[in-house]
Amino acid sequence: MPSHDPTPFDHNAALAACARGDQGALRRLYEREHRFLMGVALRIVRDRAAAEDVLHDAFMAIWNRASTFDPNRGEGRGWMCSIVRNGALSAVRANARTVSVDEELLDDLQNAELQAAPDMLDAFSMRSTLGQLDHCLERLDVAKRNCVLLAYLDGCTHAEIAERLSAPLGSVKAWIRRGMASLKECLA
Repeated sequence: MPSHDPTPFDHNAALAACARGDQGALRRLYEREHRFLMGVALRIVRDRAAAEDVLHDAFMAIWNRASTFDPNRGEGRGWMCSIVRNGALSAVRANARTVSVDEELLDDLQNAELQAAPDMLDAFSMRSTLGQLDHCLERLDVAKRNCVLLAYLDGCTHAEIAERLSAPLGSVKAWIRRGMASLKECLA
């Protein structure tokens, strides 16, 4: 999808110039392709600020790795697009890896459970169990922990979790099942 400029542009030559340290070549590549590459990033990360970060990082990578571009393996524009695409996918994965557990939500959950306990012994037992649960959750690998928390704490469906983590639905179901089995074993 070429930019609106009808004149031919030699991406391969511009990348070779970047490899020689020609900053003007990088500027020309940016002016020529930033809109298209921003669209690629935006379609993947679905957040303008994140897409801008991806695009910035991609042009830094293009500048730093221009000498590794091999025109015998493909076109320069495709190489640039793959850098943006890979950067965007990495950004999505990085965001999916960290599912934050709201401390206030956990405190509210603990307090609600404690209020439901009829006496102090039950309250003590409940707090002990919740502490052990927290310990067991920390022992789970990231994918299982995130899936379990999203399913049981946030109330997300399996399909919502798969979409949110950009993971296959079958993997999400397996991670939840294995995560719950690990928690059961840890809490036993």
